[in-house]
Amino acid sequence: MEWEIVIGLEIHVQLSTQSKLFSGASTRFGAAPNSQACAVDLAMPGTLPVPNEEAFRYAVMFGLAMNADIGKRSVFERKNYFYPDLPKGYQTTQLEQPIVGAGEVEIHLEDGSSKKVRLHHAHLEEDAGKSLHEDFHGMSGIDLNRAGTPLIEIVSEPDMHSAAEAVAYLKKIHSIVTYLGISDGDMSQGSLRCDANVSVRLKGEEKLGTRTELKNINSFRFVERAIKVEAERQIDILEDGGSIVQETRLYDADKNETRSMRSKEVANDYRYFPCPDLLPVVLTDNYVEQLRELLPELPDAKAERFQSEYSLSAYDADQLTQERASADYFETVCKSCGEPKLTANWITGELAALLNRQEISIQESPVSAQQLAGLIMRIKDNTISSKIAKQVFEAMAQGEGSADEVIEKRGLKQVSDTGAIEKMVEAVIAASSVQVDNYCKADESKRPKMMGYFVGQIMKASKGQANPQMINKILKDKLDALL
Repeated sequence: MEWEIVIGLEIHVQLSTQSKLFSGASTRFGAAPNSQACAVDLAMPGTLPVPNEEAFRYAVMFGLAMNADIGKRSVFERKNYFYPDLPKGYQTTQLEQPIVGAGEVEIHLEDGSSKKVRLHHAHLEEDAGKSLHEDFHGMSGIDLNRAGTPLIEIVSEPDMHSAAEAVAYLKKIHSIVTYLGISDGDMSQGSLRCDANVSVRLKGEEKLGTRTELKNINSFRFVERAIKVEAERQIDILEDGGSIVQETRLYDADKNETRSMRSKEVANDYRYFPCPDLLPVVLTDNYVEQLRELLPELPDAKAERFQSEYSLSAYDADQLTQERASADYFETVCKSCGEPKLTANWITGELAALLNRQEISIQESPVSAQQLAGLIMRIKDNTISSKIAKQVFEAMAQGEGSADEVIEKRGLKQVSDTGAIEKMVEAVIAASSVQVDNYCKADESKRPKMMGYFVGQIMKASKGQANPQMINKILKDKLDALL
């Protein structure tokens, strides 16, 4: 049987406001537990919430970036449930009239294809606190610093049909919110968290299968793995004649499996009702248009500009613009060296590999944009070869200074002296009588490949520092003269 996976994502994005959604308490990450939860966050008797306008600004900017409908009138409800990390006993959120309505975004896949994913809506709500289990024996600790932090919950339509599509969509949302500057998107700190609704159905069927919800997945890699393993679990059950239970499940990354947490709640279970302490928030057309004018160049527009302005391929442009920091790094290098294609190759190649090995972001790169530009300039003016450049790059990454300093200190300057290269070529030819004889007897079509032996010997003799273009030209002239 052929199965189709159906996926919808609910993405929770913490907004980078200085204070909480309904109080003046700080949202700074990393403070001592329970030092940033005030009486309003705890819903102490006599306290009243006051909406944070910055959170509304950020939510509207996100909606505009998603080409979505903006809810000119949004209403807060109370969502009632009882967990230790929810001190109020309810969460203030939006249900019937969210601030962002339907929209869509285009995602790009590794095979070069693209597709549109529809946004159902995005709403403002306050975050809950955090339960801590690791440092307590037989007990749980509660840190309420996060309680009341403003979130937007971004709910997609079930338009994705593979784990790869879900990750591409999640990365696109991450890219948009960080470009806008409305969130740092740091998944390790919980600034962006994802719930995945997963179901399967036989290909060709219209009716959706019973879905499960995978809660609070905090990395792109884990989202992909969790969806794959959950889809496989559901298919195995159905092919054995069983049925899927609608429930909330947890992904265990260590065991690469999902396990049941609780039965899946529906809206009625939460007993939503309008928040009596908060009036509807009404936005004017002028307010929305002013925010539209503040939008920065977004990833898709930047990728298009990179293709037209720098003559990059669609793939390179997409890779470089997924993160705003990477795009800025690229443009800084380009302005200094004037070599966009070479810059793109180095950023997506050697630099990306370095960052992956060290598990750091481009903002933390040990090789600055100016340093990389200096290295590319030395390749461009034939001071060093591309091969030697990799040695220089590694030295720069280890803190040995600029490209010029490393080249000077290590004596890596490329040999471009015609006379010196001629002597090396002649020495290699003289020591390779068998190979020279084979070259002379070979068909013309086979000779270019046979030159590889001689080039390798010459590069070895020069310790990799001879100019490859000059080697090839002088070598061919010398060999052809023997025909």
